[in-house]
Amino acid sequence: MLLMLGIGIIIGTTVGAPLNALALITMIAAVMGFTCTLAITNAKPINGILGLLSAIIYIIVSIYAKNYANVVLQASYILLLDLPVLLLPAWSKNAEKHIRGLNISQWFLTLLFFMVVLGLLYFMDTQVFISPRPWIDATAGAIGVTGSILCTLRFREQYYFWTIQGIMSVVLWGVTAFQGDANLTLFITYLLYLSNDLLAFTDKHTHWFH
Repeated sequence: MLLMLGIGIIIGTTVGAPLNALALITMIAAVMGFTCTLAITNAKPINGILGLLSAIIYIIVSIYAKNYANVVLQASYILLLDLPVLLLPAWSKNAEKHIRGLNISQWFLTLLFFMVVLGLLYFMDTQVFISPRPWIDATAGAIGVTGSILCTLRFREQYYFWTIQGIMSVVLWGVTAFQGDANLTLFITYLLYLSNDLLAFTDKHTHWFH
């Protein structure tokens, strides 16, 4: 139900705005990415091909929008989430049976990792490539990279990071669209991602929390 609703909203948002090649490929990436996100939430084997293709398109869109930390984030999705599914089928088999929680020392290491990644991405956005939105871009990217690591290691706390990253991505792509560097499709798509993350906390059929 949520999948069909999300796809309908993504398509409707795209066709309701001026159409060009970038808008169309953004729509395709958004549909594929949202489908994979729902599969992860339900601890189902995610389709590595769809995730890989959507991440590649998001990289292209992010370069065009000058959100360079998001380029790194999408590359981390490819390395940590898509390729393991394609190359190691056993990685996603019975995922719900391997979910665990972080202890105190693991929380400390997770937060330390986040701070290091944040510093590196901010340096990249301000010294290597110049992003118009370095703090928003770097923060959203660092949270997402951390969430990817936790997802790969099957820690349930990943969804705290996905939820915060969803909020930051809504802000990032909203500001990006307002500044004229992207259309509203990704802004709406990340609102859908955020709604999916919130469902993970409340749905009793979601293995990550119940």
